[in-house]
Amino acid sequence: MSLLVVGLSHRSAPVSVLERASLGQDAQVKLLQDTVAAEPAAEAAVLATCNRIELYADVDKFHAGVAELSTLLAQHSGVGLDELTPYLYVHYEDRAVHHMFSVACGLDSMVVGEGQILGQLKDSLAKAQELHSAGRLMNDLFQQALRVGKRAHSETGIDRAGQSLVTFGLEQLARETPVEEWVRGRKALVIGAGSMSSLAAATLARAGVAEIVVANRTLDRAERLVQILTDGTDVTARAVPMESVPGELARADLAVSCTGATGLVLTGEDVARAVEGRTEAVAAVPVPRVIKLPQPEESCPLDLGAVQQGFSVAGDAAVAGMDAATLEQHAAWVDNGTVDRRVSKEAELIAALAQTAATVGRIPERRRPEAQDAVPHSEPVLCLLDLAMPRDIDAAAHRVGGVRLVDIESLAEASADAPMASDVDQVRRIVSDEVNAFGAAQRAAHITPTVVALRTMAADVVAGEIARLEGRLPGLDDKHRAEITQTVRRVVDKLLHAPTVRVKQLAAEPGGAGYADALRTLFDLDQETVAAVSRATDEKDPR
Repeated sequence: MSLLVVGLSHRSAPVSVLERASLGQDAQVKLLQDTVAAEPAAEAAVLATCNRIELYADVDKFHAGVAELSTLLAQHSGVGLDELTPYLYVHYEDRAVHHMFSVACGLDSMVVGEGQILGQLKDSLAKAQELHSAGRLMNDLFQQALRVGKRAHSETGIDRAGQSLVTFGLEQLARETPVEEWVRGRKALVIGAGSMSSLAAATLARAGVAEIVVANRTLDRAERLVQILTDGTDVTARAVPMESVPGELARADLAVSCTGATGLVLTGEDVARAVEGRTEAVAAVPVPRVIKLPQPEESCPLDLGAVQQGFSVAGDAAVAGMDAATLEQHAAWVDNGTVDRRVSKEAELIAALAQTAATVGRIPERRRPEAQDAVPHSEPVLCLLDLAMPRDIDAAAHRVGGVRLVDIESLAEASADAPMASDVDQVRRIVSDEVNAFGAAQRAAHITPTVVALRTMAADVVAGEIARLEGRLPGLDDKHRAEITQTVRRVVDKLLHAPTVRVKQLAAEPGGAGYADALRTLFDLDQETVAAVSRATDEKDPR
């Protein structure tokens, strides 16, 4: 049997596909049950987070295993196999172990070095153990991955390479302001009471928010989280049912949402109603005049529908790569008053973007206005952080005036160019060493049942010969019988010691799997006897 992983993540698939392929708790349970029931797989575990879905299995056939696991992922995610296949990755044996250890260390995370993945790995193993889909290989793999992840965090500065997704998201909302300074005095609404929401609430509490309101479908869970937050601290927090979210959103400065809902928790209309009446208090962005074209277009030359996705965090991403003339056309159209600024904040934003383009040199020199230090942004009245997959908050909230939304998609874009810390190389070396050690241990363990079966056979031979000797020498006293028995056993042990020790050493090396077969062939060991020893060992130490 060999380790196989089939999955998709933020590195292989767009957020839209990840969102559709996300697995709820019930779907994960059914996927595990169907996987171990499939012919190629003996045991399995699922790692499902906001930015990855991976199915690990111990399979006896590579190609059949890939086909079966891919089909099961498509079936339980609800995304067609033909559509899902281009985004799937496959790792086998040592490469699968390397991938798992890299994930555990945070090297494969959206935010490099984040430590939350360790808790998610622990939860995945617990689920597989509860469903009895985890055998020796899954237990060994996940437990060793947890140890490797902890070692990486304790021996290196990988934590400095990135933060948890929560902290990273808050940093994107705060822009250039330190998170602790930005959140101070704000009222925060946390929607959900699961692991990610709990982490968000704890992070906000440490940062110094004025108040935390926790909303959850099960009020008891929200109340437990509030109790944890307030126990022995001066944090102000309270729990509310989900029905109270609209009212709480209307008085919140910041909302973080991460639930297991399959549909939207907050629609664009919900967000718009929450900020209605508050946007007038937002200071208008000063919009520098941009040189008008002699005959501006009567309608906007930009397709706003095509660029609206770029307004997610800092609107200037929306027009990245567009030529200066098009920007200038649009700015001229805006300045002519074609758009009612009381209704559309996009006009102000794109006019400011055109000025930005002019300042950095995209507009020809003869049309460039005087350089300015920076284009000021208006401060939103409501900031939203959506860490759910699929999304909790309607993407249309990006377009609501006075709102700033950061979601998984915008976090993926922001983290793509994040600098890598020097400690990453050290973590990669740790991963490489640990993969080699794990492989050696697994190969050595693979031959252990064969060695045990050989020694059991030798003990049976000794017992048979002593019994035969007693039949020939009925007058043999106990003292001499014991001496003869001990001598025969010592001879057998000495004969077997060197080859069994050596075969374990050889089996631990790459390509050493064949030594177990050779040992069974040389000593004519029954395969079923070896399998029985292996089963007995697993039952004694299921891990």
